[in-house]
Amino acid sequence: MLEEQSRLVDFPSLAGRVYLNSAAESIPPLAVHEAAEKYWQHKSQGMEGRDGHFAELEACRESAARMLEKKPGEIAFCSCSSEAYNLLGSALALGGKDEVVVSDLDFPAGATPWLAAREKPQVKLWENRDGALDLGDLELLLNERTQLVQVSLVSFLNGYRLPWAPFRDLVRKLAPNAVLSVDVTQAFGRVELDCLDADCIISSTHKWILSYHGGCVVAIPEAKAERLTTHAGGWFHLDNAFDANRFEQAGIKQGAASFAVGMPNFPAIYALRAGMDYIQAVGVAQIASHADSLVQQVHEGLAELGIKPMAAFDPDCRSGILAFVDQRVAALNEALLKDNIHVMHHAGRIRIALHGYNTQQDVDALLAGLRSALA
Repeated sequence: MLEEQSRLVDFPSLAGRVYLNSAAESIPPLAVHEAAEKYWQHKSQGMEGRDGHFAELEACRESAARMLEKKPGEIAFCSCSSEAYNLLGSALALGGKDEVVVSDLDFPAGATPWLAAREKPQVKLWENRDGALDLGDLELLLNERTQLVQVSLVSFLNGYRLPWAPFRDLVRKLAPNAVLSVDVTQAFGRVELDCLDADCIISSTHKWILSYHGGCVVAIPEAKAERLTTHAGGWFHLDNAFDANRFEQAGIKQGAASFAVGMPNFPAIYALRAGMDYIQAVGVAQIASHADSLVQQVHEGLAELGIKPMAAFDPDCRSGILAFVDQRVAALNEALLKDNIHVMHHAGRIRIALHGYNTQQDVDALLAGLRSALA
């Protein structure tokens, strides 16, 4: 992944193009394609293939547990982060007197379930200042009624990475009853996670972790299992799904296991295990070191072009994303596409995302393309 020869072997679709959109869709390595073939082989065996399915599920759980420094029993899988957050809402069962804090840099999946609740808690918005979140603003929002503080470690919007330790300490001090939940979708597999002591960690699987759609990792430590147990129907998360008393009561497993309410999405599980194993073989620290230097070069190149990113570059809190707003976004994106340079543009914003498979040549091509388009 970090060298040209192995990159072209593992990611053949990158040949001849500059792909800088991993924050939306990553390019899976061939190992993930091979995992999908393995699923097909097992599925083709019919019921006998389930032995392979469930063995892969446990192997995937163990791989995720290694990456998130958890026990396998503290890991579960949903179909997407939206499902996970709605199940978290079910577990918390908040009422009108409870308070929730979300930020305007969070993705809607983590920020909106509390707005759609039948009995809405009081939702307080932690608003960014010039693309960053100020702890002084957060301090005014926290109190003993705060039951949940939901953040993204890295913002999908502009790449801002939350300084975790001071944030965590402030929440623990001023909102001692709050569950601290963090979405690591835009960080998992790309940056070294410093938020592993959160009460709930959630991540989609089709971005930096190099896997497929239809998956979501949920991590809940045993110490929070009783409080963070869902109240959802299903069967896979029940202890008594087929017992004689199954129509009288639902024996829900506690903690992370309660988030896996139905049959696992096995194709996504096979792919996720392969993606995580690939990332671990390369090393997240090595990926971050390689790609962070490229991100810094893009920041410097944008500054030379007179473009101000939405979030300032912080060498102590780096991520793989940077973005800028410009009235010429559509024209800039069209010009880049003519040179086979792929970024994301939406609502007047261009977002650039660099992973371990990106290169110095990608950065040079991007900056040259922008320079030409602006001229």
